[in-house]
Amino acid sequence: MPARADGTALTAAERIAWLRLIRTDNVGPQTFRQLLRREGSAEAALAALPRLTRRLGATPRIPSVAEAEDEMAGLARLGGRFVASVEADYPALLKYASGAPPLLAVIGRSQPSLQRTVGIVGARNASTAGQKLTRQLATELGAAGYVVVSGLARGIDAAAHRASLATGTVAALAGGMDRIYPEENVPLAAEIVAQGGMLVSEMPLGWEPRARDFPRRNRLVAGLSLGIVVVEAARRSGSLITARMALEQDREVFAVPGSPLDPRAEGCNALIQQGARLVTGAADVVAALGEADPARRTLFEPDWKPEPDADAAEAPPGDAELERLLSALSYTPVPVDDLIRATGLPPGAMQTLLLGLDLDGRIEWSSGQLVALKG
Repeated sequence: MPARADGTALTAAERIAWLRLIRTDNVGPQTFRQLLRREGSAEAALAALPRLTRRLGATPRIPSVAEAEDEMAGLARLGGRFVASVEADYPALLKYASGAPPLLAVIGRSQPSLQRTVGIVGARNASTAGQKLTRQLATELGAAGYVVVSGLARGIDAAAHRASLATGTVAALAGGMDRIYPEENVPLAAEIVAQGGMLVSEMPLGWEPRARDFPRRNRLVAGLSLGIVVVEAARRSGSLITARMALEQDREVFAVPGSPLDPRAEGCNALIQQGARLVTGAADVVAALGEADPARRTLFEPDWKPEPDADAAEAPPGDAELERLLSALSYTPVPVDDLIRATGLPPGAMQTLLLGLDLDGRIEWSSGQLVALKG
């Protein structure tokens, strides 16, 4: 990350550079962090991109300053702002999530108190009983001092938000702030903000949510929460994706049991069989979250980076080094350290080549600092 103290606000120029960098083609959160660590600032990273991608023939499109300013102005017209991961009002729990967005678009409370949060997710075609239990859980968790996080979907999500309007709720969006989905929940989104809650998104303004964007939204729900409660979920459900992401981020996972005859209970019952905490009421959640601390995750999964100054005297990697790396990569994710041992490449050269392949859209990162060829 840049050489600055956590909690200090970005300057106007830095914020524009951060936005341009994260909106550049094939620059995701992992690549963003690698570029800032390598180059020292977003401005320097933008200047270095042509050099880093030239060898691969990649030409990622970098948004102009004017485009970044237009997006910032558009968000401001909606009453929102961009919050950077190094700033004090960035949600603290989200910093410990895999692939936390460097910039988060936020509409709502100016100084969020999101240290005590619970995500509630479940089926869009929720049963009457499931929605009733969701309202009860959200109300009681709010009374216990927890902010409720969900994804603004139909069914369980919407019931959780409505029941926690008075005590605080956060909605993570799959699309841009001006493309709230589903459209029927636009009034609910407005009410969340009006009553002191918050909307968050990592997607650009004007972005219509696609199927692949909902897992990204689920990652935000999990990252913003100390724990996730799954109320109703089928065997193949986005709610189970959220639960898996919560486990990967060292968050607690809870599930409400249901009848074996109800397909909407299959996912929750399976989670309980796999070790999720069984929930019969809010007290079960509150008791389990008393010692929850996602910060401990950093002890087990630090970002991969070369040793300081290890590559200071190295020559830039060439075509031969690139071929060695491509031969060692596969569609199965592997740790970077394993690639270094397999190829014999110095850490600095490995970082340079991985950055170039990432910017060319040829590799992808997964939880645990694993890298694989993109399918």
